Amino acid sequence: MIKPITSLTNQTVKDIRALHMRKEREETGRFLAEGLKIIIDALDQGFAPEVLVFGKSDDRHPMLDRAIRETLAANGEVLEVTREILEKISRKDNPQMVVAVFAQQIKSLKDIDPNTNDVWVALEQVRDPGNLGTIIRTADAAGIGGVILIGDCVDPFSVETVRATMGSVFALPVVKCTREEFLADRARWTGSVVGTLLSATHNHRTADYRRPTLILMGTEQSGLTPEIAAACDTHVKIPMKGRADSLNLSVATGIMIYAAAGL
Repeated sequence: MIKPITSLTNQTVKDIRALHMRKEREETGRFLAEGLKIIIDALDQGFAPEVLVFGKSDDRHPMLDRAIRETLAANGEVLEVTREILEKISRKDNPQMVVAVFAQQIKSLKDIDPNTNDVWVALEQVRDPGNLGTIIRTADAAGIGGVILIGDCVDPFSVETVRATMGSVFALPVVKCTREEFLADRARWTGSVVGTLLSATHNHRTADYRRPTLILMGTEQSGLTPEIAAACDTHVKIPMKGRADSLNLSVATGIMIYAAAGL
């Protein structure tokens, strides 16, 4: 049931390595996750790997045994490989000893109901994988409905983004849409749509967070585009009392999520 592989030219190994490329992820609908913790988090959320790869060892962790059992039970593939192969798959000299391939669970706007949660967050043109992964993790921690990606955003299923989510990518919906699709869907958001703008006069703590609240965040460089900013009911800003005149996007989004959620 477990397939030993020692050759770097094995086709399955090549296919897994190719998932570092966005084009391959989009064409196959698959992505790569590294580390036993993330894989166990996925299993806890009901997602079994399509392929599980682990390094040969004389002392297997009990959680790895669980991952092997549940992958095989879901008709997935389990591969035992050499350290050299793990290094090639991970593109690291010191790789995780367990990696897995999962099917992407991407949603569209029509798949979600705004009224199923009090707070949602939408990000326009976010480009940094670390920021996106941290925001997904923060959204999960706050228990909000999900994360909506508007326009040309970084891939939520890149290795870097998935790593930064610490497993939260499996815990809540991630939605992708164009700017036009979002604006056409705007009428369904009957609570408060709150966007952050540098020119805003309202403090983020004093906003009217009517349920369901949708928080809109733009890029650190240019903020929200005029079209998306115009779709907001309210514009707010986070006060800056020190020398710095801006915050990292993931930090600012975390502040807004917790304010809107009343946490």
